[in-house]
Amino acid sequence: MSRSVLVAALTLAACTAETVTPAPRATGLEWDSLAPMPTPRTEVAAAVADGRIVVVGGFAPGATVGTTEVYDIAADAWSAGPNLPVAVNHAMAASFDGEAYVFGGWRGDGEISDASFVLRDGGWQPLPPMPEPRTAGGAAASGGLIYVVGGVGPDGVAERTLVFDPAVGRWSVIEGLGQPREHMGVAAVGDRVYAVGGRAGSLEGFADVEVLDPGTGSWSPLPDLPTPRGGMAATATSNGFVVAAGGEEEGGTFDEVEAFDIDAEEWVALPPMPTARHGVGVVAAGSTVYVIAGGVDPGLSFSGAVESIDLAALG
Repeated sequence: MSRSVLVAALTLAACTAETVTPAPRATGLEWDSLAPMPTPRTEVAAAVADGRIVVVGGFAPGATVGTTEVYDIAADAWSAGPNLPVAVNHAMAASFDGEAYVFGGWRGDGEISDASFVLRDGGWQPLPPMPEPRTAGGAAASGGLIYVVGGVGPDGVAERTLVFDPAVGRWSVIEGLGQPREHMGVAAVGDRVYAVGGRAGSLEGFADVEVLDPGTGSWSPLPDLPTPRGGMAATATSNGFVVAAGGEEEGGTFDEVEAFDIDAEEWVALPPMPTARHGVGVVAAGSTVYVIAGGVDPGLSFSGAVESIDLAALG
């Protein structure tokens, strides 16, 4: 049973429970089920590169992997890509200038990686290492820079935001989130970077949403995520929505998908995903959001599901 169905049943059974006003629900939108990923896995990293979705790393049955598989959006078909030089789970990925970048992650030996790579000329090219090892955060490109936000560092939940300048191949460090967290969603719209949800040291999810103003280098709070959760991911559409999908808690996985309208500064609930899961790759191509792989049960479980929803009708 998905979390949303379970919550509905419990609400009917317990009329004295506290009532929470949900976000307005979008209508007329539907999910499509697409060609499944050849290698079911969870805790993947994903980015869009020249009309294709690059999915890398994660847990597959029995191991942490460096597997790369590439989804051709127009053909609804998968192909094998070059393996990442180091096998990692919980890595972070971003799209920049038509290329896919991957940062950090936990290696198979349990150590956190500080490595960075870009998929270029048919292979993963190494970049300067991050200022510190980082895993289970998020990454997004904005204003010619790539931001690695939140996550876990060598001393626990990360306190700083890492910034990579691809033009000069140099890293810098700015202030971290007001609510430090990991297993969260990160996305960028225009010159703003958004950090959504997450958790810190347990499966209890946060509702915190913050936005980074690159002019000041400071994070500010925004309206809370309607469904607090960690173990999810986020992306941004071309029509101005930050979309948070999936997640996990002790009782199961989330099928909730919620979209933050940048202009209106308010959340809207989208139709639930057909496959509830966590550890997903979430990317957008234009106004269409793709949710890829993940685990259907909390912890180590594996899915190759690929589902999409087009938000064009939202404006």
